[in-house]
Amino acid sequence: MSGDNQVGGHNGVPVVVIGGGAIGLCIAYHLHRQGVPVHVVDRGPVGGGSSRGNAGWVCLSHSAPVPAPGVTWHAARSIGRPDSPLYLRPQPTLAFLRWLVMFQRSCSRKSFDHGYAAVARFAQNTFERFTELTDDGVATTLTRPGLLHAFCSGEEARRVLETQRAMAGTGYEVPGEILNAAEMAELDPAVGGKVTAGYLVRGEGVIDPNAFVESLAERLRKEGVTISEHTAVRGFRRSGGRVVAVRTAEDDIRCSSVVVSAGVWSADLLRLLDVRLPLQAGKGYSFSVKLDPAPVHPMYLGDKHVAVSPIGGTTRIAGTMELSGNNRRLDWRRIVAIARASRDYLGQWYDSPDELMALIHDPWVGGRPMLPDGLPVLDRVATTRNAYVATGHGMLGITLAPVTGKAMADFITTDRRPADLEPFRSDRFADLTVHRRPATRESL
Repeated sequence: MSGDNQVGGHNGVPVVVIGGGAIGLCIAYHLHRQGVPVHVVDRGPVGGGSSRGNAGWVCLSHSAPVPAPGVTWHAARSIGRPDSPLYLRPQPTLAFLRWLVMFQRSCSRKSFDHGYAAVARFAQNTFERFTELTDDGVATTLTRPGLLHAFCSGEEARRVLETQRAMAGTGYEVPGEILNAAEMAELDPAVGGKVTAGYLVRGEGVIDPNAFVESLAERLRKEGVTISEHTAVRGFRRSGGRVVAVRTAEDDIRCSSVVVSAGVWSADLLRLLDVRLPLQAGKGYSFSVKLDPAPVHPMYLGDKHVAVSPIGGTTRIAGTMELSGNNRRLDWRRIVAIARASRDYLGQWYDSPDELMALIHDPWVGGRPMLPDGLPVLDRVATTRNAYVATGHGMLGITLAPVTGKAMADFITTDRRPADLEPFRSDRFADLTVHRRPATRESL
């Protein structure tokens, strides 16, 4: 890792990156490569948030934002149905209601197509960035067997394929024809159940996200980057419109700049900088299981929106989008719903839900940072000249982490916003900035 070219303006004072998940660590990595001193701070262990239990996909073909035509109808039907792939449990707050209104407006065809194209273009170089990490000694664990799309409905298979074909010019190749059930089973022996159609998008990848984050953190530590775990940020000390220190329970950490990349906690931190970000936690669930035969490809169970990934010698099954507030309460009914949905594609790998407790390993729930238009915010903080934000990646955090890291590092070190960050500006949300205290106040 090269850190020879010292970037001016820091004078040995680090950029503090708040958040030790895949996004924050990739930002820290690319800042360090450009000669910038960095200090990473996380309220928990490294990779303890969404980076730990997700499906580990690195893919260009699944860049679609969550808000899409028809999603509002599905969300309304999910109320009171915790087994629904998209589960909405309304929260009695104005912030949540405001978020839902903005989400509904983002479900238009125009917004969906714009968001899909923006993210697909941004993700184009992600495999190149992963290769850089691997060449630098990071155990990315990346393999590229392709992403197998399985469907119980041929009509749904054609619909999803056409949506992906419309964006294929951004760097991935979709097949010309849909495979039948026998062809799918020949391609991957784990395919069974009620699968009638599908296709393979070649070149798509999968990693062990936990192993990747741990290896990246270890590489940074070896290079002298300070990583403070179990260190909650309590506020910021400001002077002259800039952050000069990040306040924790232990002490103040001096900083030349600060990057807020703390996942679902980012909105709380930005509020301390007089900024309101319309961010909600989109809870996802996963678990691991030993299957025989085990999938050899990561798989998208299209009709049920479930992800299947071969990770670490087991099969990780993940899914659901639960909007029920920022909490990590594990609703066992959601685990059962994912397991039940998977049987339509992987066969009868269990008979009764009572068996699941003994069969599955590492049941996990985590909050994905979700903005109402489904796109991340990658920008400078409007109220503070040397503060930046990188959050809201939703279900694409692993795919977008390396390209986010490079783009944000370039932004910070050059003071010029890269062109590929234009779709992810913070000012796309009206009334984002909240002036609650005089701009001259030096501390919070």
